[in-house]
Amino acid sequence: MLRALYNLLLHLVLPFLPLRLWWRGRREPGYRADWAQRFGLRYAPRPEGPLIWVHAVSLGETRAAASLVRALRERFPGHRLLVTQMTATGRAAAQELYGGFAEIAWLPYDYPWAMRRFLAHYRPALAVLMETELWPNLVAQCRRQGVPVALVNARLSARSARGYARLGRFARRMFAEVTRIAAQSDDDAARFRGLGACDVHVTGNVKFDMTPPPDTPARAAALRALYGERPVLLFASTREGEETLILDALDRAPPGEEVLVVIVPRHPQRFDEVAALLAKRGAYVRRSESRPVPAACRYVLGDSMGEMAAYYAACEVAFIGGSLLPYGAQNLIEACAAGAPVLIGPSTFNFAQAAAGAIEAGAAVQVRDADEAVGQAAALLRDASKRAAMREAGLRFTAAHRGATERTLALLESLI
Repeated sequence: MLRALYNLLLHLVLPFLPLRLWWRGRREPGYRADWAQRFGLRYAPRPEGPLIWVHAVSLGETRAAASLVRALRERFPGHRLLVTQMTATGRAAAQELYGGFAEIAWLPYDYPWAMRRFLAHYRPALAVLMETELWPNLVAQCRRQGVPVALVNARLSARSARGYARLGRFARRMFAEVTRIAAQSDDDAARFRGLGACDVHVTGNVKFDMTPPPDTPARAAALRALYGERPVLLFASTREGEETLILDALDRAPPGEEVLVVIVPRHPQRFDEVAALLAKRGAYVRRSESRPVPAACRYVLGDSMGEMAAYYAACEVAFIGGSLLPYGAQNLIEACAAGAPVLIGPSTFNFAQAAAGAIEAGAAVQVRDADEAVGQAAALLRDASKRAAMREAGLRFTAAHRGATERTLALLESLI
């Protein structure tokens, strides 16, 4: 009954989906590209030979999948790779990272007929889904067409687990149909098993295995040349509503007149929105202008893509966005791996284990709100020895947790 209701609701919104894609395409033209693929239509010709399909829904998952995609390519040279996404930023990153050797396509919306067409066209030998991307019709159609499904780098918060539990047999059937789950932590694994998943293993977080782009040192040096000699306080991957909280806190208790504040919004479609907020606070420079920051300028808007590793390498202190408001935080592992002293807010459910581990290791400090974030940042900017200790702690912490990619690959081998 719930599956029928789910499919009924999907079909009720079907007429509005092309309009939604067109609307989102106003700010992000990528949403208008190859839109028919969203409905299982007009894919490029299937490459010859066996094919492994990796689904990474958005930008973060697409980048996190890099070590696993590379490992699959090396371990199975006779297989072609298909990488799918749902967001325009994820698709752009996939084309940059994998476009030279993998097929790039949109995953269709979770309609039974669209998933059926998609799977009939590509005929994958294995479906590898990153983190939380389980959809009822996707899993059901894979089972009917004999495609094993592996959910890897899998995480499930307590809140999400309670939500699935309320769906009863509908959710339990979906989890039971997943062939194998490689969970990030023991807690994640226990939640998956509690919802009916059968073959669950703990492999760790593949984001610890991410490596920065080779040109990161050069990009970081270029940023420092534009910044000048001032210490840099970075607010990284901020989400909607957080910039106002941060700017208000900076007005109430600035960390020092000499400090340069760099704000990098998580989503590129919000660059202009955040620029308008900064314009009300005084002088600012956009990263995309590639010009030196004047001494009288207090803010830099990080309106560039693919430079987050360089932003971390070019700052004295980094606050991780998505954690002031209940978004669950963005990736703090990348900041720790770059040696940036990390501040993180109260909302960390997307990186609960990593956040707890970084705090325990001395690589990160958790704050309650934007005012405490600014206060802690000011204290760190005055204390070079504390920053050095946090930097070393971050490097040790990330090094100690590497290896999830190889453990995940070992679980996938028997399915291919």
